[in-house]
Amino acid sequence: MDDRIEVAILGATGSVGQRFVQLLAGHPWFRVAELVGSERSAGKPYLEACDWRISSAPPQEVRSLTVKHYEEPLRSTIVFSALPGGLAGPIEESLAAEGKRVFTNARDHRMDPDVPLMIPEVNAEHAAAIERQRHERGWRNGFIVANPNCSTIHLVLALKPILDSFGIQQGIVTTLQASSGAGYPGVPSLDLIDNVIPYIGGEEEKIEQESRKILGRWVDGRFEEAPIVLSAHCNRVPVRDGHMETVSLKLGQTAAPADIARVLADFRARPQELELPTAPRRPVVVLDQPDRPQPVLDRDAEDGMASVVGRIRTCPVFDVRFVVLGHNTIRGAAGASVLNAELLLREGWLD
Repeated sequence: MDDRIEVAILGATGSVGQRFVQLLAGHPWFRVAELVGSERSAGKPYLEACDWRISSAPPQEVRSLTVKHYEEPLRSTIVFSALPGGLAGPIEESLAAEGKRVFTNARDHRMDPDVPLMIPEVNAEHAAAIERQRHERGWRNGFIVANPNCSTIHLVLALKPILDSFGIQQGIVTTLQASSGAGYPGVPSLDLIDNVIPYIGGEEEKIEQESRKILGRWVDGRFEEAPIVLSAHCNRVPVRDGHMETVSLKLGQTAAPADIARVLADFRARPQELELPTAPRRPVVVLDQPDRPQPVLDRDAEDGMASVVGRIRTCPVFDVRFVVLGHNTIRGAAGASVLNAELLLREGWLD
């Protein structure tokens, strides 16, 4: 008998939805029981409805599942949302009002004053906002927990141990973001091949705002943002998977590059303590080769769930600079939501 918890995936045929399916196949705690899609996909077996793009074929256990329409009722109490922004908001709220525990990758609720924007290694204590969310919205058992933007996740995983050890006052980050971050088919090839596009709509604001919320505190029933000033420049580059970010920081106190490398490499937090199934053994992987990290070589570190940092050196304008790389559709999207659900299950929020 399979006693795993049944879960549903919204937007299951899209690029992030496919990652949810892949990551949850054979999961020790969760079992994919329902797949939800648009009118185009509804009523079809998943194998037929989905243009599978991330491996040779979908996992065997989901191929024959019939895709449901968004308006059909769900029996699963845990819902993973890969819905596009705009569509996600009202659907997720309706499900939470029914008592569903919604873990969303969409942007719609990230900056809501009662929604945890969680990276479990960074701000697990923000789950306390669920109580306010339920009280103010009249939801008895349901809730919404969001994970951040893909670039924000990998940046903040690197910032957290530095902030705790040395403080951060200001920072500049320039992203080189993979084409898969735009979904499928994403950016037309004739726009991206032999080119860099120096604009991704809303991305810079997400990094600047979301980072302050995540690195801040939940105090007296509200979020108190971290007093950090960040300036972001976002670019789309002709790389399939893996977002790279170059970072310069002004610290609160002096630290040598070796000190920064040490605190990053030593960083462990609640997911590692609990040995959650999807948690990377090393949330931040530090490389000392002068030309690393590189997307093709390093994006799959710790099964794509780690941020990889290299080229740590002094900065002549601020104090320290480095490069961070992470897989944008694994830890930067679906994997982040799965890890959030694992943490909240172990912490008793899914009882």
